[in-house]
Amino acid sequence: MIKAMKFGGTSVGSEKALRSLTAIIEKDTAKKAVVVSAMSGVTNLLIGWMNDRKQPLDPFLDELLRKHTTVVRCMLSTQEMDELETKLRVRLTGLRQNMGRFDDPHSRSYAHDAIASWGERLSSVMVTALLRAAGVDAIALTSEEAGIVASGPPGSGTADLDATARNFRTAVTPLIESGKTPIITGYYGMDSMGRPLTFGRGGSDYSGAVVAYALNASVLEIWTDVDGFMSADPRIIPEAKTISEMDYGEAAELAYFGATVLHPRTIEPARKKKIPVLVKNTFNPDAPGTRIIERKGAGTSMLKSVAVKSDLSIVKFYSSEIAYSPGLVTEILGTVNEDGVTMYAISTSLSTLALAVPSSSVKDICERIRKVQGGQIEKVRLKDNVSLICAVGDDMINTKGVSAKVFKVAEEMDANIEMISEGASDVALNFVVPSDKAVGVARKLHERFIGA
Repeated sequence: MIKAMKFGGTSVGSEKALRSLTAIIEKDTAKKAVVVSAMSGVTNLLIGWMNDRKQPLDPFLDELLRKHTTVVRCMLSTQEMDELETKLRVRLTGLRQNMGRFDDPHSRSYAHDAIASWGERLSSVMVTALLRAAGVDAIALTSEEAGIVASGPPGSGTADLDATARNFRTAVTPLIESGKTPIITGYYGMDSMGRPLTFGRGGSDYSGAVVAYALNASVLEIWTDVDGFMSADPRIIPEAKTISEMDYGEAAELAYFGATVLHPRTIEPARKKKIPVLVKNTFNPDAPGTRIIERKGAGTSMLKSVAVKSDLSIVKFYSSEIAYSPGLVTEILGTVNEDGVTMYAISTSLSTLALAVPSSSVKDICERIRKVQGGQIEKVRLKDNVSLICAVGDDMINTKGVSAKVFKVAEEMDANIEMISEGASDVALNFVVPSDKAVGVARKLHERFIGA
């Protein structure tokens, strides 16, 4: 069997991290493919260059070269460093060519994705050099070379899983079977026109799941800088503990509503083929981590984890047509989501549609909603400074009394519940409270239902 391993930006971002990454892969005797993110901060540098074109190009490219050579210089011989620098310069030449296309307004959106993907193209070469120096027969593959197929709009691509799997059977699996370890770029795939499409920030986790799907992998290991999913954010609840095992649905809900352990899109490709996902810490590789698998039955505690999503606002749209004109709801949701705005909760009544959205998006939403034709929206009201609490547990939808017990805690903490989302997920109860009450509610829930 073949396993898939994915290493995040912090796992390739320092000499310490790279030494640990190299040791983890070198000691693992399984046949494998490895997906890597860009070095920490590199994607931000690339996007920053596109947002502010004042920085001269040559010094910028030199900075990228230095960033990828300085961190490994004491880990490679002089000859190995010379070979790595040559390969990095070749990749940077490709980046320069794409930067030249950024000035063309007709191709700018796709050039943006191409440029944003370059951190992975550089890190994969760097990691390959380190592994080869350690005796691993590694080979760097771009998403183009591996055959990761994507479709959709720039900045929000989606992998074509089955087309990618067909490509892997000829481009990747034979390499693995011959004893090589492919080091594949994360974060992006290629559309039907041969243009890079990124999967969104944090999308290299999703790339790892795509690779696992394409290889029929026995396991997907996500190597990051934490020991796994936790029962709460330890920054607000110091008693939080690592969760040893979770269901796919539980992990997806927590990832979507605040846990930054992995990208929420990571789960679906793995779930489709029932591939276990193991979240591990590059800096603490002996820790057991969190294992994410298909549900085996209800657990022993009502709640498994509590997450808080802050900096939200509730936008309420009022119209007498809400209940009688389904097309109006569709139009409102489409308009709100026009720029990829995430809607964390949705609630409807006879004449009201309420959405919980990032506060930073409210101004743009209000401006866009004026485009809704016919004057069917009678008024829009805002409620700022709210946070969403996501309470996750085993088979919550079929467990009697969960809502009453959770909302009792909110009442005890004097927190008014502004919105509720229950029943949409089998494993989560989501509700919105004032931000100044959110941490207190989360702490009390953790104390009462999860414990130390």
